[in-house]
Amino acid sequence: MIKRLLIANRGDIAVRIIRTCKELNIETVAIYSEIDKESLHRYLADESICIGPNNISKSYNNIDNIIYLAKKMNCDAIHPGFGFLSENAKFAKACTDNNIIFIGPTPEQIELMGNKSKARETMIKLGVPVVPGSKSILKNKEEAKKLAQTIGYPVMIKASSGGGGKGMRIVYNENEFDSLFDIAKAESLASFGDSDLYMEKYIENPRHIEVQVFGDSFNNAIHLGDRDCSMQRRNQKLIEESLSLYLEDEQREKLYDTSVKVTKGIGYIGAGTIEFIVDKNKNFYFIEMNTRIQVEHPVTEMITGIDLIKLQILIASEKEIPFKQEDICFRGHAIECRINAEDSDNDFRPCPGKIESIHIPGGFGVRFDTFIYPGYTVPPIYDSMLGKLICIADTREECINRMNRALDEIIIEGVTTNINFQKHLINSSEFMNNTHHTKFIETSFIKSLKA
Repeated sequence: MIKRLLIANRGDIAVRIIRTCKELNIETVAIYSEIDKESLHRYLADESICIGPNNISKSYNNIDNIIYLAKKMNCDAIHPGFGFLSENAKFAKACTDNNIIFIGPTPEQIELMGNKSKARETMIKLGVPVVPGSKSILKNKEEAKKLAQTIGYPVMIKASSGGGGKGMRIVYNENEFDSLFDIAKAESLASFGDSDLYMEKYIENPRHIEVQVFGDSFNNAIHLGDRDCSMQRRNQKLIEESLSLYLEDEQREKLYDTSVKVTKGIGYIGAGTIEFIVDKNKNFYFIEMNTRIQVEHPVTEMITGIDLIKLQILIASEKEIPFKQEDICFRGHAIECRINAEDSDNDFRPCPGKIESIHIPGGFGVRFDTFIYPGYTVPPIYDSMLGKLICIADTREECINRMNRALDEIIIEGVTTNINFQKHLINSSEFMNNTHHTKFIETSFIKSLKA
């Protein structure tokens, strides 16, 4: 069993990992950049050490420094959290090369699934439905334009590496193809150091539904249900819920069977999320696999009663998944709202600054995963998420009511937040009636707020 673990991350996920490690009697070492010297995770860990300056490439993304500190601090494992190096195959390999346990899949699996075009090729070989499009990386603009004509507009140009909406452009007609192709290519290179692109038919107004899977080194594979992440803005998730009530039982079981088939098919080890889009006819198509723990993992924990971070650590310790598929029960409905320091009235401009005061909501079925506290200064150089507000109840309607109550209770003063925006979202008729889609916020919701 792991005895001492370094957390190669910050924010709420670092706090989340520390909590599980304490319950497992695993000592923790937190790293922090100079601007994060007052961050909560460094105070909660058993030990903490500065990794470098405010420049991300010289701190949380500095593989050599992280490996050096892990060895210096006598850590036998590293948890990458999400973001930063969590899906970096070179980092995973550097850990194994230095006899440090990487809490995640193998470098080969990260590389395979991290390259979106290779992942797509793999799914096709496994017989998994994929959105019509290029079978591999696009060679050049001319080839891409011919393919667009073949599969029909609109099309989605996507970066082969990375995610989070970077290097992604929707092309509605041939007249705008050249410029948007060039923009996607340049953005992909700037964001991921890789300009490779691939293309898919753009499915208009789909639902985004993902399946949480785990595999171990004993060739076991399970799913822990699905999450509906359709409430998005510019491909960034804002609200997630589990289970999705958009699916019917037959479709749900088919989605689960497909996801477990993928997990077994690539011999996957650890936590993974297989993401699908679902069209208006409820056909589902694979879009990508995230080879890490997800921001929205708490909704799965709430309905299953399973600590996903603990399960990650057990599997990385070469333990077998301690339960069978038939042992997993889904209870109730869970919803997560991401609370961000941003101004929704001004194009969601990030709003860093000092937290003057905070009141965290409580009561039955309410959880708030965060790293902020009164007096903490939110830095301007990282993601604007302050925390995740999660509620669970017996039904979706009751869960929405509970989330309404929790959003009324949460108070964060000193910085502008999206709390009111989230309140409007969950009370929109489209969300209440479960008829929203991934473009709902951009195409109609924001306009309706301004009307």
